[in-house]
Amino acid sequence: MKKLFFILLGVVASGSILFAQNWGVKSNLAHWAFGLTPNAGMEFALNRKYTLEIGGGFNPFNFSDNKKLKHWIIQPELRYWTCESFNGHFFGLHALVSEYNVGGSNIPLGRLSELKDHRYEGFAYGAGLSYGYQWMLSRQWNFELNIGAGYAYLDYDKYPCIKCGNKIESTSSHYFGVTKAAVSLIYLIK
Repeated sequence: MKKLFFILLGVVASGSILFAQNWGVKSNLAHWAFGLTPNAGMEFALNRKYTLEIGGGFNPFNFSDNKKLKHWIIQPELRYWTCESFNGHFFGLHALVSEYNVGGSNIPLGRLSELKDHRYEGFAYGAGLSYGYQWMLSRQWNFELNIGAGYAYLDYDKYPCIKCGNKIESTSSHYFGVTKAAVSLIYLIK
């Protein structure tokens, strides 16, 4: 029964996307600024009040001093707009899946402070709720701010330093907190 529900949901969403009159191509500028992560997304109007965003990013780069921020992420989001799609306030329900290999960065915030002396390699799966606002800059361009919080399940291997040493442990953990942050520039296609 559950499988049938998801198949029907996929068919309805696909049909809505194919006949959508408004859609946009976007990039999250925050990903570019903080992690040099190339990223892109598309957002489709399902009707006047709902849109579906599908976005993702990929960072394959090596940094100096053996710092690692390698990862890929896919993050779809269903949005409800209080006024009309692509204009004003919206609330979202998002999911995420990611693979990562990170370490060697000095980020003195909670759990991230461990990235200075350890490397983590694994997967993340999660979901959350978000709030955002989109400004119309012109007929074809929009600007968006979006923040979301939720849950992520992290399954990873921990290593003692960035490029050396044997695996310390294989474990998993539960994360509650920020699961989405975006400062996006959007090109609208009507």
